Amino acid sequence: MDKTNIKAALEAVLFSMGDTVSVKELSTIFEIDIKELSDILEELKHDYEDEGRGIKLVKLEDSYQLCTKNEYYDVLTKLVNVPKKHNLTDTLLETLSIVAYKQPVTRQEIEAIRGVSCVHAINKLVEYNLIQEVGRLDAIGRPILFGTTEDFLRCFGVGSMDELPVITPDKIEDFKKEAMEEVNIKVET
Repeated sequence: MDKTNIKAALEAVLFSMGDTVSVKELSTIFEIDIKELSDILEELKHDYEDEGRGIKLVKLEDSYQLCTKNEYYDVLTKLVNVPKKHNLTDTLLETLSIVAYKQPVTRQEIEAIRGVSCVHAINKLVEYNLIQEVGRLDAIGRPILFGTTEDFLRCFGVGSMDELPVITPDKIEDFKKEAMEEVNIKVET
């Protein structure tokens, strides 16, 4: 197959799947070297950006997916039911950030960091498909390990976990000071 046919076939596969497909799977299907296929996928991604289309090719970790462009959301909602927006409270965001930065992490580890029970927050984040069970810890009771999902990457507009902001040691100290100030304020009132 020439490159034009490979691009067309990639489009057909990604459109049909509707979800992400790993480069490794695509490489096996097309019997093409992963590096060569990655280059073709990146070229296809740029084609969508340059041609002013309503869809885009998104890379999430080592997988690709065809998606509609964000600027056409309003038009789409007129055609289909409006998807339910999830309300991420401070508690949910705090729990989610712990999972994102510490993954894989157990509920007990999250609770040790937060200092309160996180059962409700974890259940909501799983319901919203922002975190998922990624395995079990090899320890007594075999606690569940949690990690983020592809939906997390999509929702926060990052292609991989490497794109999350880095928290420097001085920033951690600032957070600790703020937390101590909050505790002191709550005790005084």
